[in-house]
Amino acid sequence: MTEAATRRIKVDALARVEGEGALDVTIRDGVVTSVAFRIGEPARLFEAFLVGRQFWEVPDITARICGICPIAYMLSSSQALEHALEVAVSEPVRRLRRLIYCGEWIASHVLHAAFLHAPDFLGAADAFALARRDPALVKTALALKGLGNKIMEVAGGRAIHPVNLRLGGFYRAPAADTVRALCGPLREGMAQAMDLGHAFARFDFPDTEADYTFVSLHDPAAYAIEQGRIVSNRGLDADVATFSVHFREEQVRHSTALRWLTASGASYVVGPLARYANNYPQLTTTARDFAAALGLGPVCRNPFKSILVRMVETLFACEEALALCERYEPPVPAAVPIQPRASEGHGATEAPRGLCYHHYRMDDGGCITAARIVPPTAQNQRQIEADLAQVVAANLDLPADALQWRCEQTIRNFDPCISCATHFLTLSVRQE
Repeated sequence: MTEAATRRIKVDALARVEGEGALDVTIRDGVVTSVAFRIGEPARLFEAFLVGRQFWEVPDITARICGICPIAYMLSSSQALEHALEVAVSEPVRRLRRLIYCGEWIASHVLHAAFLHAPDFLGAADAFALARRDPALVKTALALKGLGNKIMEVAGGRAIHPVNLRLGGFYRAPAADTVRALCGPLREGMAQAMDLGHAFARFDFPDTEADYTFVSLHDPAAYAIEQGRIVSNRGLDADVATFSVHFREEQVRHSTALRWLTASGASYVVGPLARYANNYPQLTTTARDFAAALGLGPVCRNPFKSILVRMVETLFACEEALALCERYEPPVPAAVPIQPRASEGHGATEAPRGLCYHHYRMDDGGCITAARIVPPTAQNQRQIEADLAQVVAANLDLPADALQWRCEQTIRNFDPCISCATHFLTLSVRQE
């Protein structure tokens, strides 16, 4: 590249990231002068769909936002509405909810880590190429993902968009012997998670760290999954109902997607790295020992090593699910009765991808009058753009195809929905 040359990196057709997206980078005189992570998101309308619907319909509608993480949307919306109506579910119901959420974490984390992210580190084009190269690893991953799906089937009736969850609990509590039958597979699952984690720890990770603002839920009694307060590594400790006080939307010219930042205007990160940093002491001894064996400390600031943190959380989810199954007793009743009234409520859970926040208002008849849903991807978009700028600046000497690969990998560090799409990116480098 000549002294005054301008180099443009263009990544088109970034699909299935809660909309459509692309990447446009301009380098002038060896300096990155602009990075535009463009999301061309069409109207998804889920919030509009909910207005005018009855409150009890909301969990099943919001589940359709994501086929990978339906439990996150079902339980976030359920808890927001239960908060509005001052409904407290029983402890057995809460434990069963945590169990099904563990199933979603296992299935989603393994899908992302093994099939969408691992190929990047091995120079494989996709999971099919990875299967030809290392069939044993893929078989282990499929078995572990299948275990996550089985948990959701047992507790939720089916793995994709479960049908057994409802406001106040469950339509029917699974039988004790059916739940306890998961104990053996979960013990095997713990071993499988460790096998995958050790395999991934052998990858050649880029040597990079970032001073992220980590935002997640935190529960002093347990590693936060289905409940908690909103915290950050910068000192935030707030009730979920104050989400809009501490975070705000922005819209930029190059993207139709609304992005989220802190009230002071800073980017922040949600997801495995944030949960791990903010909740490390709540991990089990087994999970902390496993993290150390993978080379992780109490905080991980290398986004490329998020694949390892996901496997620590997968092991934890197997161990937590095992404990829940061993002491499971069917909740009686399976759900508490709920009566509507004019009210508003807030709820949040930790989707595998990060904090998922819901806010609803309803009238006296239980008709939804307003809805706000903030998914993890929307909260990570601004930081993804910042990471892409850093990665491009550090790898200007790479040829076009290698730089494309690194940009795709950077996006896949964050989100399985984005990860899926970025295998189909095309990148062009033009000299001007």
